[in-house]
Amino acid sequence: MDFFSQQWATYRAVVSHDLMEHRAVAQATANALEGWLAQRSASAPPPEMVDLGCGDLALLAPVLRRLPLGSYTGLDLTAAVLPLAEKALSPMPYPCTWQEGNLLAWSQSEGPPVAILHSAFAIHHLSDAEKTTFLRGARQRITADGLLLWADVFREPGEGLTAEQQSQVIDHLSSFDIPAERGAMETLAAAAGWHWRWAWQGQHQAEALAVLTPA
Repeated sequence: MDFFSQQWATYRAVVSHDLMEHRAVAQATANALEGWLAQRSASAPPPEMVDLGCGDLALLAPVLRRLPLGSYTGLDLTAAVLPLAEKALSPMPYPCTWQEGNLLAWSQSEGPPVAILHSAFAIHHLSDAEKTTFLRGARQRITADGLLLWADVFREPGEGLTAEQQSQVIDHLSSFDIPAERGAMETLAAAAGWHWRWAWQGQHQAEALAVLTPA
């Protein structure tokens, strides 16, 4: 088994056993998206969506297929997952694009504004300084009435990672990830031009969904 296969098998085990409440996250994401879409004007064009760190879409694909999107772009740092995501989303009810790329680099790139940005369990790989850079860049890449959904692990002020939280993600969290502190990220997001709202909180008091809209 190659390195990617080993890493992906570990990730799939985390998802399959719901150690990080991916199912609840997917439902909370669906609720947030459907609520936002219901509030849009009927004359508004179908929104474009960019998924930053899309993964294989195993849980989110059923949600995406029923949304009236104008287009969908799945971006992931690991090119090998993109065919898996494409297969999961097929048949595609709207144009889809698949890109190998870094979410931080995407936020700093030039391009037309996007109505929906989504990222699940990916932004925590960035340092706090990089998170700030991402928030500022993403603010420039979103439409005035757009929506940024950020599902991730977050820390309470002054909180470190407990042994239970570390074991839930098979030591990956403590070795490679940098969960954001809730209050600090809210402050940084406000400075970058965002309104912040918590839409869902997991049972472990770590996983959460933040809904950001342009200020």
